[in-house]
Amino acid sequence: MSNSSIREPAVAGLFYPADPACLRADIAALLQARERQNINALKALIVPHAGYIYSGATAAAAYAQIAPLRARIRRVVLLGPSHRVALRGMALPTHQQFQTPLGAVNIDPQAAALLGSFEQVAVRDDAHRDEHSLEVHLPFLQMVLDDFVLIPIVVGLATPSDVAKVLDTLWGGTETLIVISSDLSHFHSYAEAETIDAHTAAMISQFDYANIRGEDACGYHPLNGLLKLAQQRHMSIELLDLRNSGDTAGTRDRVVGYGAWALAESEGSQRTHG
Repeated sequence: MSNSSIREPAVAGLFYPADPACLRADIAALLQARERQNINALKALIVPHAGYIYSGATAAAAYAQIAPLRARIRRVVLLGPSHRVALRGMALPTHQQFQTPLGAVNIDPQAAALLGSFEQVAVRDDAHRDEHSLEVHLPFLQMVLDDFVLIPIVVGLATPSDVAKVLDTLWGGTETLIVISSDLSHFHSYAEAETIDAHTAAMISQFDYANIRGEDACGYHPLNGLLKLAQQRHMSIELLDLRNSGDTAGTRDRVVGYGAWALAESEGSQRTHG
């Protein structure tokens, strides 16, 4: 396999440890500290994407929920916002694998074919090269799942309907997990962030995708697409954790908010991915 077929880590050693043993130990400790909620028909997670010292505890609150599904989940659809590349629509990579310190994650070879007719989806490696919003989730997924294939999508300017259509196409059955990567408010005081993020959390819990903006959640484009589709599918949603960097490793004068949610399918709505 040529090097161009492998997307190398961009933020190992920055957002999370580059040493595999340290990385495993850190994630194991974060997961061990979180409770499992026994969520039936778990289908999707909303998870933050900051450095592990800041948002790792919140991320672990989400990923602890899928540990019991280790043998079932074989496919992860991962959407996160574009931080470094101006992007209209969504971007898949050409890579066949994403590498992390814990090993390689194979890209679902059917993804590009499934989305080939979507005008809002392009193939752009530049959107993935330095993007952390997807990468930081992979070590967690590698720790809580067995072998799985990945569909990594960087999301730029896209309507909730555009994102919902892509998610619906990739929805699959019980073998497929949807992960939406998003932090909440940015660079307010601790008290201001608590107020803003509590309001955003309420909108998320009410599937209020029409009113969540960039100042509320940096991953609002993929987030709103999931919420729109979840509302259509009559899914349930549960808040797992809500905090900010002032609660973890940061000062309290300019904080970033983090939340984790789990979404479950309604009974009878599940189907097997063909």
